[in-house]
Amino acid sequence: MAHGSTQSRRHFLRYSASLALSGGLLAACAGTGGGGGSNSDLPALTHWYHQYGEKGTHEAVQRYAKQYTKAKVTVNWVPGTGNEYPDKVRTSLLGSNPPDVFELPNPTVDQVKAGLVVPLDDIISPVLNDFNENALKPLRINGKIYAIKMLNDMSMVYYRKGLFQKAGIEKEPQTIDELISAAKKLSNKDMKGLYIGSDGGIDALLYILGWAAGSEFLTEDNKITFVNERVAGAYEKLRELNASGGLLPDAPVFWWSSEPFKQGMCAMQWCGLWAMPEIQAALGDDFGVFPFPALDAQSKPAVGFGGWAEMISAKSKHIDAAKEYVKWLWIDNTDIQIDWNVGYGFHVPPRKSIAAKTDKLTKGLAAKAVEFLNAYGHSNTPYWDNAMQLALTDAVSNIVKHNADAMSELKKAADKCDKELQKLLS
Repeated sequence: MAHGSTQSRRHFLRYSASLALSGGLLAACAGTGGGGGSNSDLPALTHWYHQYGEKGTHEAVQRYAKQYTKAKVTVNWVPGTGNEYPDKVRTSLLGSNPPDVFELPNPTVDQVKAGLVVPLDDIISPVLNDFNENALKPLRINGKIYAIKMLNDMSMVYYRKGLFQKAGIEKEPQTIDELISAAKKLSNKDMKGLYIGSDGGIDALLYILGWAAGSEFLTEDNKITFVNERVAGAYEKLRELNASGGLLPDAPVFWWSSEPFKQGMCAMQWCGLWAMPEIQAALGDDFGVFPFPALDAQSKPAVGFGGWAEMISAKSKHIDAAKEYVKWLWIDNTDIQIDWNVGYGFHVPPRKSIAAKTDKLTKGLAAKAVEFLNAYGHSNTPYWDNAMQLALTDAVSNIVKHNADAMSELKKAADKCDKELQKLLS
């Protein structure tokens, strides 16, 4: 969630990987909350959240903690941008006094191998089918689930309907070629057709392009699978888009902020569901949304699952109590899950049945976005880590910015990824 410190925080939310935690940084965390009244016999739990940007989120988590009656919950609202929060979690987990409950986008293989986190299959199994399998993929390691999703995030293309009509574009782009054509038609001396970030979409579309080509990056049985002509072709299309003249080359903010779109700097922008309420406030009904288009008729459009998930430290002195608390918050309590997802920002409750009864997501473009997520959502497994992301980013940057041969670059990246993968599997 968040708009506040959007750039570094959103980058972590959507693309974070190898995280792990120690003690001595708690001085930076402001302790608040505390449920269960004054009963000293109740177990005491410490719950860490990163500092969300949306107004009201801090007060909300304090309120949730106070509502819980089976433990005395202390909320730590951990400040910091970028990787500061996950670094504090990593340090704390390795120390002697980690938080009982904490949030991260996903568990890591290293955390599980080191025995730092607790499997949560026992509390999620009764409702497992109520979660989208692609949302669960990053949370499952060696057949066990180590986190409970708190919110789902996704991104898509926003476009100005009036500008489409004026340019004679009769339908939303169905393929990347149609997207490139539309970006060129919509560009003029006053605005560009599309904004996908100041790096030409390498960050925003790193995985989206592979998924839109019909490929994954790492299979469930840990096989690297992105070295193929279709993925290479998708990254070549990004190079073509960059050379087309249809892209806004730069903006004061990165792609996760809707300002370029709202201010008329571009007719289309890749941005998140979180931006929809502010776009609606600025533009009224003069906008629509569509998922990132398929490479061609042989594949489907693509969006990615982002978001945060709740985890429990294996060093907690009250593991059972922590599980009961997490279950109360993120599995049983419909009101809290709806409040947390749409009361302050704009996100999708991870349980499908709860998303279906969240009024703000059941009509209009918001409902359309939820359909995109359910139909076209993808995610990577926890075995895909930061080192692999860096190898792929370097390859795609060379393809797009330096006209390098796509297949050669993907093969080099795959070699680096395979070495990293073997370390994780050992």
